[in-house]
Amino acid sequence: MNSLKPKIIAIVGPTASGKTALSIALAKKFNGEIISADSRQIYREMDIGTAKPPIETRDKGQGTSKNGSLSHVPCLTSQGVPHYLIDIKNPDEDYTVAEYKRDAETAITDILQRKKLPILIGGTGLYVKTLLENLDIPRVKTNSELRQRIENDIKKNGLDAAFKELVGRDPEAAYIVDPKNPRRIVRALEVAILTGEPFTAQRKILEPKFDALILGINPPPDVLRERINLRIDIMMQDGLVTEVENLIKKYGADCQAFDAIGYREIIDYLKGKISLQKSAEDMKMNTWHYAKRQMTWFKRDKEIHWIKNKEEAEKMVDNFLNKKRYQPTKPTLSA
Repeated sequence: MNSLKPKIIAIVGPTASGKTALSIALAKKFNGEIISADSRQIYREMDIGTAKPPIETRDKGQGTSKNGSLSHVPCLTSQGVPHYLIDIKNPDEDYTVAEYKRDAETAITDILQRKKLPILIGGTGLYVKTLLENLDIPRVKTNSELRQRIENDIKKNGLDAAFKELVGRDPEAAYIVDPKNPRRIVRALEVAILTGEPFTAQRKILEPKFDALILGINPPPDVLRERINLRIDIMMQDGLVTEVENLIKKYGADCQAFDAIGYREIIDYLKGKISLQKSAEDMKMNTWHYAKRQMTWFKRDKEIHWIKNKEEAEKMVDNFLNKKRYQPTKPTLSA
């Protein structure tokens, strides 16, 4: 890494692994501010089901420029630490990986200019990879005719068949596309068919802009699964059903953002397709499968330092900021 490049910290790992708690601790110790890399927490009003951190204050100065970029990066405060790229879009608005990269770079630049430490945190591997490796993702316009054909095929043959076709065209998509999320499957297939190339192969690698220390959290499988189950139990107790009811009243049940885990299961319950107990069970199982896909993705990144505890993370960050580097370590546990 070029030591002259701005230094940032990144914390990755599966859902419910403890990334938020670690990021808060590191931010407080090293004068840092947090940039979210979560593709669901970008949406306003989707709070409980996305496990957003408790918000204390909200920056009111949100806005976009003529080209759609953030003219002022929205900032939320949680546990006294500023958080960016949370609550920046309504659920019925699109948001691409390329847009995330642009907005995250804006936030990081702002943080660095104020002599703070940017801390990137999240489980959306494609967000993290695109930002840290400075990938240039070409924008492929939507083809309504092709999209309609793919959607008709899904109605006829099922979502599983479409996902298998996608993986056949783009094997890496198996790690980054939720097999039960029709919106993402349709888009990835659309891009692959229109361009003749896998979606994940179309990213042009540029020179990285930042010197990043990437910390990974990987609890033992039994611990992680217990945390996932507990988190979903708490979500149900905290009013997830009411949150989803309010959202579909405002945006409709077919809103693309509601294909996310935690929302589609509750919508199935509200439509009378399954019981409330079954919706919670499905959420737990789908989240567990998602966590395993996340770890499969992250394990392939040899730049990740897999840490055992907060103290180890603090030591690595301290050495990193003082121009000492550690060789990446292999994960000792697997999800």
